[in-house]
Amino acid sequence: MIKEEWITRLKKACRDAGTYRPFFDEVIGQLAQILEIRDNATAEFEISGNKPVVVHTNKGGHSNVVKNPALVVINECNQQALAYWRDLGLTPAGYKKLNGEVTERRGGSFEAAIQEALK
Repeated sequence: MIKEEWITRLKKACRDAGTYRPFFDEVIGQLAQILEIRDNATAEFEISGNKPVVVHTNKGGHSNVVKNPALVVINECNQQALAYWRDLGLTPAGYKKLNGEVTERRGGSFEAAIQEALK
């Protein structure tokens, strides 16, 4: 998904959660960029055959088994994104910090967005 699509989905998720504030737009944009990078890395990981490790030949001609660089990027982006989601109130802990309470909700748009992103 491209950055603009993520921005739309993230703003909707924030509005649905009741945590959206206009001054979050910059943070939402940064999170959208992270998610776009993650999506691109995920596509690259799938193209490479979903292999968690790959053989890398260094300048000296020696081959080493290393973590798939695309998988490393995916993991780093997920860690960064989680911090942003928390700050936007899109996790239970983040929501509680922003609103003071957690309400039981099932099947919200944010949950659907996360489920679709993890596919």
